[in-house]
Amino acid sequence: MLELPFSTGHHALFLDFDGTLVGIAPHPSDVQRPVGLPQLLLQLQLQLGGALAIVTGRSMADIDHFLAPTVLPVASEHGAHRRDSLGHLHHVSATLETAQISYLLRAAQLLEAQHPALWCEAKTTGFTLHYRTAPALDPVCWQALAPLAALTPACALVRGKYGIELRPSAVDKGAAVRSFMQEAAFAGRTPVFVGDDAADEDGFIAAQLVGGYGIKVGSGASAARYRASSPADIHSWLNRIVSPSLAAA
Repeated sequence: MLELPFSTGHHALFLDFDGTLVGIAPHPSDVQRPVGLPQLLLQLQLQLGGALAIVTGRSMADIDHFLAPTVLPVASEHGAHRRDSLGHLHHVSATLETAQISYLLRAAQLLEAQHPALWCEAKTTGFTLHYRTAPALDPVCWQALAPLAALTPACALVRGKYGIELRPSAVDKGAAVRSFMQEAAFAGRTPVFVGDDAADEDGFIAAQLVGGYGIKVGSGASAARYRASSPADIHSWLNRIVSPSLAAA
């Protein structure tokens, strides 16, 4: 187990989902939830006085499905939609107009039709073009979409792990962290952001700018101060946090 620092009494914990709490599956719906994960996260949330949230590119419905029966604060679609610690919903107004994304979505769907290994996932604020079973298609997808996205300043095209995400440029995981940190459950705590890909870099930076830290899961360049090798390492770390001996320390 990697020696990752954490003090349960003074931190707020922000967790990505895919590649962080669960492994990457060939299709997003095929991810395997580790045994006991919902209960572990609920115990952590209670131990942290409510200061735990999932910050993900997935939809809120997806997270609620995979973590049932536990219901947590969530920033979904990179923070475009957010459920706060009291259960209230917030929606970022800076979403893309249908006309702004329609031609980009059509371009992604054309690529999907040409390459059966691709899967285009439409979202309320954009889309993700997944190539989990064919990562060699990354340059093909990027070269087709990047010039189009460059024509629309309101768009941000981001490479994730085995996928390319189109989202509003005003929406990112760092902004989601900052919004949570204004709530009573999170305010005054030191933020810790755990994630695995490029979309999580904004979360790492937001946490570290206010004295917290990021944990990058897996390889690759990152602004995060700490690193873990896999979701299994993160699970071990989380279990150590909630162990009676550490809770009493």
